Amino acid sequence: MKGYSSLIKKLKAIKKMGYIKTHRAGNTGIGKTLEDLLGITENNIPGPNAQMIELKSARKNVSSMLTLFTKSPLPRKANSVLLERFGYESRRGNHKKELHTTVSAKEFNTLKGKTGFKIVIEEDRINLVTSQNEVVGYWDKETLKKSFERKIPKLLYVKADSRGSGSNEKFWFNEAWLLSGFNFGSFVRLLQEGTILVDIRIGQYPDGRAHDHGTGFRVLPAKLDLCFKHREKIL
Repeated sequence: MKGYSSLIKKLKAIKKMGYIKTHRAGNTGIGKTLEDLLGITENNIPGPNAQMIELKSARKNVSSMLTLFTKSPLPRKANSVLLERFGYESRRGNHKKELHTTVSAKEFNTLKGKTGFKIVIEEDRINLVTSQNEVVGYWDKETLKKSFERKIPKLLYVKADSRGSGSNEKFWFNEAWLLSGFNFGSFVRLLQEGTILVDIRIGQYPDGRAHDHGTGFRVLPAKLDLCFKHREKIL
């Protein structure tokens, strides 16, 4: 990939190709297929003015969510506390504990039939709060803002119609947007509305220590553009 202009030309050529069979079965097939077609090996690509931009792709009209970025909660031992207090025996049958749950600001979630926790947004922090109003983890707003800006300063977001499933799934990459200017105010509002959710994924190392598998802030593909101030349609 020589540069941004050649990337856009390639995307327009890919659109004209119509439906293309996936290069990999499963959820990651769409990203793998697009990267192969573009001739890139990572999802950071050259953008305008020599800036690198993130490449993301998504199926249209699906309920699966996109990860904006991952960030473990604070304080430093929060994952260990969450795993100890709310974790349960791993489904792998390895006698280890795990905690896989989705958290919203709209309502408390449920963990093994019991009330878990929810997101509560304060002036400077985003808290994980139990039904007893106990803060069991938090994220500093300024840290989150910097994490997003560092991870996705600009985003080339490619959408595709899909049909079929598994190894027979096919994609038609027919829409693309260049998104920039992360809007932290919109991010917080979408989190408050329950449009952005937090997926907590904690496992356990063989020695018993908590292992963060990627606590992610996630959003529906159709709402991703609302996190950015500037949106330019490419396809």
